[in-house]
Amino acid sequence: MKLAVQVKLLPTAEQTAALRSTLYACNDAADAVSQMAFETGVFREYALRKPTYAAVKARGLGAQAAQHVIKKVADAYTALHASIRNGNLGPEAGKRRVKAKSKPIRFRSDAAQPFDDRCLSWHHDAGTVSIWTVAGRVKNLRFAGSPDQLRMLRAYRRGETDLAYRDGNWLLIATCEIEEKPEFDPADWVGVDRGIVNLATTSDVDNFQGCRLQRYRRWHARKRAELQARRTKSARRRLKRRSRREARHATHLNHRIAKQIVAVAERTGRGIALEDLGGIRDRVTVSRHQRATLTTWPFHQLEQHIRYKARRAGVPVLTVDARYTSQMCPRCRHTERANRPSRDQFCCRRCGLAGPADVVAAVNVRNRARSVWVHVNVPDPIAAEQPSVDAARTRAASRARGTRTTPGGSSPVPGLSEPSS
Repeated sequence: MKLAVQVKLLPTAEQTAALRSTLYACNDAADAVSQMAFETGVFREYALRKPTYAAVKARGLGAQAAQHVIKKVADAYTALHASIRNGNLGPEAGKRRVKAKSKPIRFRSDAAQPFDDRCLSWHHDAGTVSIWTVAGRVKNLRFAGSPDQLRMLRAYRRGETDLAYRDGNWLLIATCEIEEKPEFDPADWVGVDRGIVNLATTSDVDNFQGCRLQRYRRWHARKRAELQARRTKSARRRLKRRSRREARHATHLNHRIAKQIVAVAERTGRGIALEDLGGIRDRVTVSRHQRATLTTWPFHQLEQHIRYKARRAGVPVLTVDARYTSQMCPRCRHTERANRPSRDQFCCRRCGLAGPADVVAAVNVRNRARSVWVHVNVPDPIAAEQPSVDAARTRAASRARGTRTTPGGSSPVPGLSEPSS
């Protein structure tokens, strides 16, 4: 399993200037390579390397850096063409699709640049890196990170590392390959219901909603509306910063929720059952004032966090049908919209079972996971029939001998004359 580990660089003023000039030179060369690829229609890496490699090196880049620039351009066009084929940019005559196909890909002046072990070397004991720049090799460049990140970086780092500049910080983003634990056979399942007010509710009645989350999101919505009304360049820059801040907050909360759910499942030897929310926006119609609330929280990201943390811990994850989980009674299985008179409460119209609606939905998710797991692990009917036939023959032979069989084996008991106590 591959994970990205991010550490922060702590450069001096001289090192900062070298890093900035390196990113500018690499991305300027990438723009030139992209322009040539667009004009000639050559997008494959090795085919693109022949007409552009010498020109990129003439810009002051080293051999490895030049190859990484060409590869970055080829990967960008591969991703663009894949998005077009998959329909992510709209129909054939759509504005987004026509715009994407009508001009070459451009790279920001501070876009991330990949480095391999020839261009960048790590010194974990000293907490420094040595990196190639257009101003020469920069040594003793300090970096910092959390203890868990540094431990993972030392033990599992593989492949390339990206140099990135984001919000005034210099970052190194490395790829780590971590061994996955084998999945254990779950004794039961933890059902998880995802919602708007309560981000995640488990069948163990654990509720994860984040401290003051709704007020935080409403405050950001008001500030976003104020900035959008100004329509200035400064307002657009602030909107981008605010959007990144909201995304970091959501990612942090999703990490915390996923970590707690996986920890409980691992400790109790159970699997995790989730609702299949694929295409939920097309299936569900909500009122106008609820659309922003429904679509601004990354529920898919929460599922991805749960999945990759579960893979690291060996916890099985199962997705079940999400239909009517909040309207079906888990005791009598009566399903009716009136079973949920309000958003927070559930009350069965047939048997009277009542409780929090999110907990009832999580219990239904758990019950469906039990049923699905039983069907998945049902034994082969031919193989299961053979032991029953053998057992019947054994019982018939025992009756013929005047003995009786017990679950632990056959014990000789003379006919009906068992000793009475």
